[in-house]
Amino acid sequence: MESEEIENTEFHKNYLDILYIWEYFPKYANNTIFNETIASKPMTTKHLKRLSAATIRLLRPLIRILLRNGVSYKTFEDLAKWVYVDVANDEFSIKGRKQSISRISVVTGLSRKEVSRVRNLSRPDDNSSAEKYNRAARVIAAWRREKRFQDASGDPAPLPIEGSEISFYELVRRYSGDIPARAVLDELMHIGAVKQNKDNTLSLLTQAYIPQRSEAGKLHILGSDVAHLIATIDHNLNPDQSGPFFQRKVAYDNLPNEILAIFRELAADKAQSLLETLDKILAQHDRDVTPTVKGTGRNRAGLGIYYFEEPYEQEDS
Repeated sequence: MESEEIENTEFHKNYLDILYIWEYFPKYANNTIFNETIASKPMTTKHLKRLSAATIRLLRPLIRILLRNGVSYKTFEDLAKWVYVDVANDEFSIKGRKQSISRISVVTGLSRKEVSRVRNLSRPDDNSSAEKYNRAARVIAAWRREKRFQDASGDPAPLPIEGSEISFYELVRRYSGDIPARAVLDELMHIGAVKQNKDNTLSLLTQAYIPQRSEAGKLHILGSDVAHLIATIDHNLNPDQSGPFFQRKVAYDNLPNEILAIFRELAADKAQSLLETLDKILAQHDRDVTPTVKGTGRNRAGLGIYYFEEPYEQEDS
């Protein structure tokens, strides 16, 4: 038997073992010790099947991105192991007890040796991409939002690069912290968000920070935006949370080709308008933008909107 067939058989066997445990030994589902160790609530066969189907659907576009970027299954496996161990360590400890390698091993299904190895790996991150994204996004939002940087029509005004209180360098100083204004300008020029006019002023060409020419920027958005959406779904699936987060969508599945471009443009206009309204409200309460804001704690909050279209497949029904 080929190695791939062996691996597939092993996966199938493990999957059936899980179904067997829950279907034929329901006492485990109500066992306090087992339940406390493995999960927060009993899992039924039906629940596992639904969760498996949902996992396959959300993994499909992710795997497509990974394969297109040359990321092998082995690399993905290592990343998945790291996250399993990290989440188990941080979020699945027993109250009043110190988290141990043995418990992480039980929760994740990894061997103690593998847990020890993974815990010693450095955290994969993209801090530099995140910082670049956040600062560039704040500059564009302020350019569109703040009246002092707008023209008489309320649109982002062409700005001199430097030399006055209403300049690009001043915009960056106010809304992008201590990063050099030249670095922000280079990034915005690189992604095509800004152009330099003949009179040496700068004009804003986009409504938001969209890194069309930056693979690092796009991949950062993949990590942050998808993570926020799944975290919202996780919150809404957890009965112990204080209340649901807003999570809605509108979709129809029998639309002609001709309506797609019309709806795409309409959705973009309406969504951009809403986001700009919310941006003005949040900016008034964010300490980085408005240093006079008082209060306790430090929190992140926002609203994400995404558009989708695809050919209808019968299996989606």
